[in-house]
Amino acid sequence: MIAYVQGILENLEIDKAVIDVGGIGYEVNISASTCDRMPGIGDNVKLYTYMNVKEDEMSLFGFLTRDEIRMFRMLITVSGIGPKGALSILSVFDTDDLRFAILAGDVKTISKAPGIGKKTAERLVLELRDKISNTDITGTEGIGQAAGSASTGKSSGEDASSRDEAVEALAALGYNATDAMKAVRKVLSASDEKLDTEAILKLALKELF
Repeated sequence: MIAYVQGILENLEIDKAVIDVGGIGYEVNISASTCDRMPGIGDNVKLYTYMNVKEDEMSLFGFLTRDEIRMFRMLITVSGIGPKGALSILSVFDTDDLRFAILAGDVKTISKAPGIGKKTAERLVLELRDKISNTDITGTEGIGQAAGSASTGKSSGEDASSRDEAVEALAALGYNATDAMKAVRKVLSASDEKLDTEAILKLALKELF
């Protein structure tokens, strides 16, 4: 198993990079998002890698952060999603946005990733929702889930209820479930006071405008 490769960036394309490590060039499959954040040709770079082994092929998939490779490993456990499909998803979403979408059950947003249809997105949500904690999302602790779902937050039931009700209300107003969760999260992160549903909703609506 190759945990990471570190060396000089020899070549860069939208879906792959060649890293020169001591005179050996490692071709690594990357997402479009990773490509956008890579250094210039000739600069040093470190990619955390996953090696995919088939009967007739071995390939490396690389990521700039440990968080990204953790999400990649989680995605490929979903039935019907292979390494290339997982890379396609991570080309469209950063890890926090993807976690928000999964917790929100936002199949419509997830299915926007190339090659990921509605059924695959539904399966992804079904298989990964219980594996993702709200605390996995940067700066988040106990943000409620999407309309109609139970909260997995660690705060009190009353607080969780207010969050969930605010998300449900925003969804009822036609807002995307993922965007609603982000707005509620931002409101709660910025406030040191205990907010009821109405207060959360008003502040979240301002964030969404």
